[in-house]
Amino acid sequence: MFGLGWSELMVVGIVALIVVGPKDLPGLFRTVGQYTGKAKAMAREFSSAMNAAADQAGVGEIQKTLNAAVNPKKFGVDKIREASGLTAAKSGPATAALSEERQAAKEKISAATAKAATDRKAREAAAAEGPAIEATKPVAKKPAAKKPAAKKPTAKAAPATKPTAKKLAAKPVTKKPAAKKPAAPKGDA
Repeated sequence: MFGLGWSELMVVGIVALIVVGPKDLPGLFRTVGQYTGKAKAMAREFSSAMNAAADQAGVGEIQKTLNAAVNPKKFGVDKIREASGLTAAKSGPATAALSEERQAAKEKISAATAKAATDRKAREAAAAEGPAIEATKPVAKKPAAKKPAAKKPTAKAAPATKPTAKKLAAKPVTKKPAAKKPAAPKGDA
């Protein structure tokens, strides 16, 4: 309300403590609280008196009338527009042509969905009755989706024959000598 922050309130409290003294400080706070309470009570009483006077003068009814005038649905502006012919529902030749196109599209879609539904029900009935009925009653099937062609295996160069145990035994096994590591230099320890 007055824009006092905590730091300003602390300064006021310290000054009050120094000026009034620690013995009289609680009495001062009590007196200030009583005056603050009385001021709030007077403000509340004044506000309620003003509201009562406004109710007696009929301000509430005027406010309701103004709110109704601002709201077009309560005021009846829609009915006035309909009576004057300013509604958007007024149809001209372009609107009639568009609605005929929409109606034709609707009928076409309805016929296609009805045909699809009867075909589906026929397929379900045929599947439920068994294979004997399927032979007598042809059912249109959807074409199968094309599968990607499988890759042909490429021929790898493989040995014509596997070496036999005799050939393996005939070959001498040679071991490569391990590479010698250079000796670590001897240093003074």
